[in-house]
Order: sequence, then C-alpha cells, then structure tokens
Amino acid sequence: MIRYFIPFIVLTMALASCKDTKSEQIRVAVKNQLSLYPKSTLQDIYKNFFQDYFGPGHIVSDTTSAGAYLDREFASFEQADGPYYEPTGYNGNFFRVNLSVIKEGLISRDAFFDAFLRSVSNIQIITLEEWEGEWQEIDAVIHTMNLPLADYEQERAKIFSLLEQDKYVMHHSEPFSEAYDPHYRIIRREIFLKEIRPQLPQ
Repeated sequence: MIRYFIPFIVLTMALASCKDTKSEQIRVAVKNQLSLYPKSTLQDIYKNFFQDYFGPGHIVSDTTSAGAYLDREFASFEQADGPYYEPTGYNGNFFRVNLSVIKEGLISRDAFFDAFLRSVSNIQIITLEEWEGEWQEIDAVIHTMNLPLADYEQERAKIFSLLEQDKYVMHHSEPFSEAYDPHYRIIRREIFLKEIRPQLPQ
C-alpha cells in the first residue's frame, strides 16, 4: 500500500501562520494539493477550498441511509492510497479523513461515523454571496500562478457559471477520480484533532 505522511506541524504552520498573507496561504494550499494530487484540475482545487467553508456541503438528515452508504463504499475497495488525513483549503476548518483508517483498524467504524455525523451538524456556513466573493479572491490568486491545469479556462468559466446560477457544489473531476479513486469523509477540525488524530500514527 502506498502510504505517506504529511508532517502535522508543517501543515499547521503553513495553514495558520500569522506571518503569511492570505494570498500566500492560498498559494501554499494549492501547491500542497498539486503535490499530493498532480492530476488535479481547477474543479478539484475549487472543491478543496469549498469544503474548507462548507464541510461536506450538506447536512445528514437520514443517519441510517448515511451509515449504509458508508458501509457500501467501505466494502467497494480493498485499499485507499494517499495520506490518512489532509486539511481543507487554507484555513483547515475541516479535514478529509481517508476511510483507510477504518480499513486498517486504526479507528472503529462507529467512532468514525459518529465523528462524521457531528461534523456535519450545526455547521456555520457563509452565504452564497459571501462564498462567491471568497472564490473570486481565491481564483484571482490561482490565476497569477499560471498553473498547467487541464481544461483550465473551461473549468474556470464553468465554476463562475455555476455560482451565477446560485449553485456551488462540485464533484471531483473525472481525471482526479480515475487517478486517485478517493474514499474519505469530512471531519470538523476540532473533532479530528481531539478524537481522530491521537489514534493515528505520529
């Protein structure tokens, strides 16, 4: 299994340093994503920043169905490569936690699912108008980076078109999904640090 670790202190410093400007924090977050996932497109970068503000993007109203979906996904793969966890966006308000932590017996299924449910309840999210303004700032920084992203202009236009329609949720791009076959859930930062991180390899 391919397993690599992101030094936690490095992530914390990169995401939370008061010395860094917002623009630099955005650049660091984008570079981290492309370092981990070179096949990322702008759509995947957007999703990462979006999750930093909105978590999973929905509130779980039917816990039974959500649990059954988790179990089906868990049974659908043998291993999930990549890091055990990674922060979202440049604030690190949430963490993507790889389902491999259950598969490898590091976290129990029930403890993981409970942390996930509590992470998606009572989320204080910003308005669509506020998010559109935030993305415009993020997009402007990304645009100055001149990244060799596939279908960059088309995806950039698609994102702004989506926002103009008062929509904001996007899935991972097809190249990303094919290359990395992601299996994770979003856990709120404070819950992750208190309950999940201490049980993972240092």
